[in-house]
Amino acid sequence: MISKEEVKHIAKLARLGLTEEEVEKFQKDLSPVLDYIEKLKKAEISGVEPMSHSVRVENVKREDEVCVDSVPTDKAEKLLELSPDKKERHLKVKSVF
Repeated sequence: MISKEEVKHIAKLARLGLTEEEVEKFQKDLSPVLDYIEKLKKAEISGVEPMSHSVRVENVKREDEVCVDSVPTDKAEKLLELSPDKKERHLKVKSVF
């Protein structure tokens, strides 16, 4: 069983102000959690590879490339014509910040 002093110390580290009733409640609630962690520490894990995710996923990467030709020129020109404000071949938009 975790002591009241330990609960108060943990609360101080977490910058929590606890009443005496809350200290008693956390004392009762934290003890089973810590007991379970002690059980887990005794588990046989030799030969088990550490993992960060249960499903093996590989990140798909590609090179960043500028694709000027990806938009047909006629559509780009039409968009520029409809734009209220532009600079060279770029649309000018309001600042975000």
